[in-house]
Amino acid sequence: MIVDERMTAFINSMDKGNTPFLNEIEDEAKKTNVPIIRTEMQSLLKFLLAMKRPASILEVGCAIGFSALLMSTYAPENCHITTIEKYEKRIPIARENFRRAGKEKEITLLEGDATDILKELSGHYDLIFMDAAKGQYIHFMPEVLRLLPVGGLLISDNVLQEGDIIESRYAVTRRDRTIHSRMRDYLYELTHHPQLETVILPVGDGVTLSVKKDIR
Repeated sequence: MIVDERMTAFINSMDKGNTPFLNEIEDEAKKTNVPIIRTEMQSLLKFLLAMKRPASILEVGCAIGFSALLMSTYAPENCHITTIEKYEKRIPIARENFRRAGKEKEITLLEGDATDILKELSGHYDLIFMDAAKGQYIHFMPEVLRLLPVGGLLISDNVLQEGDIIESRYAVTRRDRTIHSRMRDYLYELTHHPQLETVILPVGDGVTLSVKKDIR
């Protein structure tokens, strides 16, 4: 845990909760061991959506569609969400969840590897939510910055790796060393990039909030 479990439980106890349908999707995800954003991350997302009021959202990493549905529920009316997923087994579940919610027009699901899809996208997204393969964040960054307008908000989830990010690469298991190294590189880029103002928060499994600046 990054934050004391009792403190996290106390903070989460103040959460107002979600709609019955979102609760149903969350329960289904937990029963099938599909990772979704934590309660504290849900609260932060809802706050940021209310503050930013985006007209367009890009999500990298859809899974079964829970976070896209949450954002669509709490975003302003007429906000459109584009979400990317490459895991074939989860794509039909996400599509069915969007259909059940009546959100097929509000949410566009793009199938395939985000590395390829991001290069094909054009225009700008007011808010971009990164919640895909953690070792790929650093590779997605150039295209994500291209798609983010000045004043746009980039949210990156699960950046502190249950606290392992502060450990030496030799203190983490061998199979996790590449992800560990890439995430450190990603955090450095976010916090030192001249076009970004970034804060790292110990919320959930760690989240960064980055605003694109006008550097003219």
